[in-house]
Amino acid sequence: MTRTAVVICPGRGTYNKPELGYLHRHHAHRTDLFHRFDTIRAEAGQQAVTALDGADRYTVGTYSRGDVASPLIYAASLADAQALAEDIEVVAVTGNSMGWYIALAAGGALSPENGFRVVNTMGTLMQDHMIGGQLVYPHVDEDWEKDADRKAELLADVARINAKDGHDLALSIDLGGMLVLAGNEDGLTAFEASHLVVQDRFPMRLANHAAFHTRLQAPVAAEGRNVLGINLFGQPRHPLIDGRGEIWWPGATDTRALWDYTLGHQVTETFDFTHAIQTAAREFAPDLFIVTGPGATLGGAVAQSLVLADWQGMSDKAAFQARQDANPLLVAMGRADQRALATS
Repeated sequence: MTRTAVVICPGRGTYNKPELGYLHRHHAHRTDLFHRFDTIRAEAGQQAVTALDGADRYTVGTYSRGDVASPLIYAASLADAQALAEDIEVVAVTGNSMGWYIALAAGGALSPENGFRVVNTMGTLMQDHMIGGQLVYPHVDEDWEKDADRKAELLADVARINAKDGHDLALSIDLGGMLVLAGNEDGLTAFEASHLVVQDRFPMRLANHAAFHTRLQAPVAAEGRNVLGINLFGQPRHPLIDGRGEIWWPGATDTRALWDYTLGHQVTETFDFTHAIQTAAREFAPDLFIVTGPGATLGGAVAQSLVLADWQGMSDKAAFQARQDANPLLVAMGRADQRALATS
């Protein structure tokens, strides 16, 4: 029996110490693919992805860099997306933030090599410019119960801070029960000063993360458009759900518009991952939501997005967990206990 699935590709922050060696552990037979990526890195004078993945030691200073993390995540995620069991029918593909670039390749709108060029170029540009930063703050409690008023209050405070002279702050990613905020140092510091620490760790700064998905990234978007041509983009093989919840359909996609969104709006405006997942659920009603590796942290945001939409009667964390225990809906390929549910 065929199982339908929406494939979800992760963004930055998912290749951490436990993921070191991911390519070698799970995809040792894909040396052909990874060596093509290594060639692209060599042309740019950068260290090979296989060498980075095969290193003896992980350091945050190195592996959190955009020009290191982005290509590693891309290689791992795309290889996972290509390793799905034969009985799985992919009905749509989406991704979080940088995961949109991976989704373009997994969905067929970019070749594996051109997808790598996009990811490596944008990751390097972000790192070279390093404009602003990001932090994470929840708008739901630990039971994931919806609190629209709380979310509205937080966003109102973001707008208040952003209106202050010399302060930049905006919603970068709507990430399930989390708000990823981005801005300059004054904006981020002002938010941290005005909100209590919750769940022992939030607000949490993200190391080596620029102010993604805000107007501060306009110079990066402009450079990306100059370097990455429209000719890289083609028709997708699978429907693609972008960071607005819009769907790009096979055979009906304006590839110039796709290029323009990817290197324009997607870089400088809020990425609504929550809406993308809810669109995936409502429009495609898959049997499975499969989050490719590396890492598994994005699974929580997927689950929260479904709970916030009351998908199939799941209204809180307990309801989701009960459904997951009875008949798994969410599979994170970066988790050893779930990977086999999606692979041959």
